Formats: sequence, structure tokens, C-alpha cells
Amino acid sequence: MAGMVLFAAFEWNRNEVRGRDQVTIAHRSISFSSQRQALSVALLGIAAVVSGTMLLLMFTDYSLEKVLFESISAFATVGMSTGITYNLPPAAEWVLMALMFTGRIGTVAVASALALSARPRLYRLPEERPIIG
Repeated sequence: MAGMVLFAAFEWNRNEVRGRDQVTIAHRSISFSSQRQALSVALLGIAAVVSGTMLLLMFTDYSLEKVLFESISAFATVGMSTGITYNLPPAAEWVLMALMFTGRIGTVAVASALALSARPRLYRLPEERPIIG
């Protein structure tokens, strides 16, 4: 799943640089709403890992590398550890539990919520073309 999101992001970048309006993968066009949902889920996952890492750094005296590894491992629910989990304070254990829950249930639930909460607006704001770059 993560590989497909990264591949889609790469294709989107490549098509954007070439001036194309559509993102195509394997001779199929990816809708803009699907691209937005994938980006939102990926950014929420990154935000969860970064937040969990910062909280673990606040609660413990371990290095960034160990804490980041624990956070990513908990979010991805892979079961790997650097061996610091046994010595963590209860608050840090709760952070890891929340990351495990979010990684297992959260992103799928967020994707479903984003897909179901689409409501048409009764108005449209004017479009602006800012200078980028």
C-alpha cells in the first residue's frame, strides 16, 4: 500500500512537471479526489508518527534514533523494537499503544471518513493563480 502511494506521488510529480492534467498509472487515470484522499491519509500518518516521537522524547531520555524507530515500528505494527520498550514509563507506553491503534485502525478509518464526508458546496470561491517557485 505504501509503495503504491509513493509510486502515485512520483507519477503525480512527473506529470506535474510535464504539464499534464491527469495522473496515469498502468494506463489508468487516477481521479483528483483519490489523490487528495491518499495524500491526506499519508500526511495524517506522518503527523501521528512525528507527534508520537515528540511525546516519547519528552517522556524519556533515549536518543532520537531509538525513539523514532519505536514510533515507526508501533505505527506500522511490525513488532520490532530496539529493546527500550521494557524500560519505558507508563505515559510512553500509552503513546506507543495509541500509535499502534492509529496505525492499525486510524488511517483506514480516516480514508473511509474522507470518502463518506464529501458534501457539495452551495457556493464556489474565486480561483487564484499565485506565483510558485
